[in-house]
Amino acid sequence: MLTVANLYKRFNLEAGFFAREERYVYAVNGVSFSVGDQEIYGLVGESGCGKTTTARTIVQMYTPDAGSIHFTEQSGKTYNVHSLGRSELAELRGKIKYVFQDPARSLNPRMTILEILTAGYRYSPYWPGPKQALEEAKAVMVDVGLQASDLDRRPADFSGGQRQRISIARALMVKPELLICDEVVSALDVSIQGQILNLLLRLKEEYKLSMLFIAHDLAVVSYVSDRIGVMYRGLMMEEATARELTARPLHPYTRHLYAAIPQITLQHEAARTATRRFREVPDPTRPPVEIDEAIFDRSSASAKVRGQKGPSAESAAGDMLEVAPGHLVSPHFADPV
Repeated sequence: MLTVANLYKRFNLEAGFFAREERYVYAVNGVSFSVGDQEIYGLVGESGCGKTTTARTIVQMYTPDAGSIHFTEQSGKTYNVHSLGRSELAELRGKIKYVFQDPARSLNPRMTILEILTAGYRYSPYWPGPKQALEEAKAVMVDVGLQASDLDRRPADFSGGQRQRISIARALMVKPELLICDEVVSALDVSIQGQILNLLLRLKEEYKLSMLFIAHDLAVVSYVSDRIGVMYRGLMMEEATARELTARPLHPYTRHLYAAIPQITLQHEAARTATRRFREVPDPTRPPVEIDEAIFDRSSASAKVRGQKGPSAESAAGDMLEVAPGHLVSPHFADPV
């Protein structure tokens, strides 16, 4: 359903008077992955590794410097995401919806819940009219575990977990096919996290959704995902099914993430000792690997983005090594495999 191939994105830092040379933050450095129909793909990594930048580039909040992003509807229609016209973009935004990390910031405190649920829906090609939209809003509120009578209330009347349910309800209003969940449980306590994760699993079955689930907690991601990709410094370190990655993490960074999960065992202490190299905070202005700066040339990069006709089979796995069927491991920052 979603194919991301060789995606690059960097941000320009303001130079200032005493730093006249151009400097950049290298956020995404050649990421490739795909999300299947009605599959949950987990993207996990530490803060600042490029997960959110990747997700926001998919929905055109950022423009990629190089690479391609293609979305295929369940009907079979394919979109080249970054070469769409206005009408096609409106269609696409009804198919892909984004749930943000902090519902307190993503929900307008001055609007009622009904106004929040229908504000964007009103301008979509799928708007059914105010009477039908009210019935759909009542139904989706019940689907996410709230009451239809809550539509007249405002976000301040709800707890953090309930506000996150409202954010999910807003995304479901237009019946999307792909849901991007960006750290949707990171600000919640453990018991509420479990409720939201179980809610997402139920909604995936009821609405026949695909999901890109982003988090920094490997335990959370392995609970909810079918396949998992591990990111570090804008690179994909390892990719496998959740079961395979849990049973046999191969890349040192993946083992480092597992070692960060609180537990008291001798095996945990050994893993923590073996991954000391990932404890230092990396400098984001230094590329993690050698990168051809020509790909960031605006004229050539935009031509590359526009010129891609379909998913690139050659770059689907990037430079990762397939060590078992469906289990890919990056040679960067790794021990010999």
